[in-house]
Amino acid sequence: MVNGTLEEYALASEGIDQAQLAGELLCSELKENNIPIEDVRIYYSPFSRTTNTAKTVASVLNVPFEIPQCKAMEELRERFFGPELEFQSHDKYAEIWALDEKDPFLGPEGGESVSDVASRLAAALEIMEAECQGCAVMIVSHGDPLQILQTEVHAAKQHSGSGGESLSARIEQVRVSSTLSQHRKFALLTGELRKIA
Repeated sequence: MVNGTLEEYALASEGIDQAQLAGELLCSELKENNIPIEDVRIYYSPFSRTTNTAKTVASVLNVPFEIPQCKAMEELRERFFGPELEFQSHDKYAEIWALDEKDPFLGPEGGESVSDVASRLAAALEIMEAECQGCAVMIVSHGDPLQILQTEVHAAKQHSGSGGESLSARIEQVRVSSTLSQHRKFALLTGELRKIA
């Protein structure tokens, strides 16, 4: 996992262009919704490519890349696929996703299951809820964590609780196999900006 923070894994020029575009799209969304820049928070994975993405977006928005507006969160890191699958071809994702669909509580050997990732993302959301009342939040993470997060938030929105529960509490209630096994339905494109809540 430390490898993901190395500079050699930073964004290539195409990734920088995608981050620039995401920042421009976010800027337009903020203007359309009359959200002032000082009410924007960016939370990002500490991996090089996501840190580069967050810095690029912050630059487009003219937001200082420092706390409280921008903050790295370990909970947003890439999913750990285990020692056998780390740094393997993207072709291996099909195997992992088949395993996820069969049992989202069972990860690849030595790696994180969908449920493991969902747990740390719920913890991240709890922190964000506490720190960002009334703010627009941009989350910069990775494909698997983001589609798992999207799955959780979608299911939590459908869940009819007492109404006074926090988002993270509702997410805990919908962390079941039938929900988590469907995370591929929320697959994202690289650099895609998507509203989740």
